[in-house]
Amino acid sequence: MKKGLIIGSVALFILIIFMMYRGSYNTAVNLQEKVDESWGNVGATYQRRADLIPQLVATVKGAAANEKGILTQVTEARAGIVAAKTPEDMELMGKKINTAINLAFEAYPQIRSTQNFSDLQTQLEGTENRIAVARKNYNESVKDFNSHIRGFFNSMFLNKETFAKREPFKESAGSEKAPKVEF
Repeated sequence: MKKGLIIGSVALFILIIFMMYRGSYNTAVNLQEKVDESWGNVGATYQRRADLIPQLVATVKGAAANEKGILTQVTEARAGIVAAKTPEDMELMGKKINTAINLAFEAYPQIRSTQNFSDLQTQLEGTENRIAVARKNYNESVKDFNSHIRGFFNSMFLNKETFAKREPFKESAGSEKAPKVEF
């Protein structure tokens, strides 16, 4: 009877140790996957910036160049009307106006490039904020993973090669200094 009790106790102890190991291992795997996912999200956010920003800049530059051309044409046409002195000049200008822009009733075109530049700035700020959030989430997942694998029992049970400590996101050298902005 005592022999069966001892064997049962040993078996129960082995089962408890196995279940603790299984739980610790599965948690480590889940946390490791979360770290990998978080780093992937950082990379995806970098890719978004690389894809989006050049397109936005090109769009804003194109709109600004288009507005500049329109305003130049309108200004030149108006200057031509004022410069017209003779009836022949007026008739010639009248033909140009009819084919281009009716300046007698038109208001100046609205300048939207300033708003486009403001929108670009907002997109840049939003993109950098997304990157900051992705980095923060990555660092949090690294902290959770490292805390788990370095715990007292987990550090004894888990293979240090399979579950190696991860490094959080680190800033670039010199990034603690504010960049110099020149206009």
